[in-house]
Amino acid sequence: MIVVGGEALVDLVPGESTVDGGLRPLLPRLGGGPYNVALTAGRLGIPVRFLSRFSTDQFGEALLERLRESTVDTSLAQRGEEPTTLAVVTLDERGAAHYAFYVEGTADRMVADPGPLPDEVSALSLGSLGMVLEPCATSYEAVLRRESARGVLTALDPNIRADFIADPRAYRARFESWLPDVRLLKISDDDAEWLTRGADAETAAKSWLDAGVDAVVLTKGAEGLVALTASADPVRVPPARAELVDTIGAGDTVQGALLAWLHSREVGQLTSLDRADWAAALEYAAKAAAITVSRSGAEPPTAAELESYPG
Repeated sequence: MIVVGGEALVDLVPGESTVDGGLRPLLPRLGGGPYNVALTAGRLGIPVRFLSRFSTDQFGEALLERLRESTVDTSLAQRGEEPTTLAVVTLDERGAAHYAFYVEGTADRMVADPGPLPDEVSALSLGSLGMVLEPCATSYEAVLRRESARGVLTALDPNIRADFIADPRAYRARFESWLPDVRLLKISDDDAEWLTRGADAETAAKSWLDAGVDAVVLTKGAEGLVALTASADPVRVPPARAELVDTIGAGDTVQGALLAWLHSREVGQLTSLDRADWAAALEYAAKAAAITVSRSGAEPPTAAELESYPG
């Protein structure tokens, strides 16, 4: 069983242009980085539970229902009357997504530490706004350290939202404090450069391996995916073929697909994987992400769609 923790929100995604040339309508899409990770794992047939706090408003009900439809266990879901977090999405000329978040006093920000996770949990994935905003960041950090100490395979995708990091220096120090408790770090090259104030992403990854991480997976856009470990040269795979609609949820799909691949092969220790294993895992994740970017909004594939995808 995998547990994914973090924000669940509503993306307001631009629709078609209006007839009079005014503002484009904003269409609600259910999402959030960790939420999309859980959806991906669930749709790929992996047992997964989602840890967050959901509003009792209409959006909160819809977020929970979508998880259940994707076979995600919601028994760790907390509820509250606070509103659902909103993210207004803009797309640039390349289809890349940019976000403005509305998070003050929202439900997922108020999640409480649930205490020790069930014994059957073999992997934990955290990241994004949940590791930045308080009080939820302190709750998730406590879960990370406790589950790491008992041998759970821990995964982190910081998914940096720089506008929400009031003190970058303090956040960078906090990020470094997590590394001894993180087995798998999945991170974009842009986020790696932000965390290191402009250092090359692969150079940064090597320093994180030295700090205790077992494996770093870099997402590098058109250059594909790279896995780095302390014991071997980097493993690189190109992106899978896709017709790009937008990039919403692409990195989240990579994380969910990696966790699904590891769980399906009962991988408990990342140090047991060789170069061929990493190549297979990255190719699986790249193909899953290719399906997601070919659709509007974050719509990860099912196992059947991934199996039949020609990319």
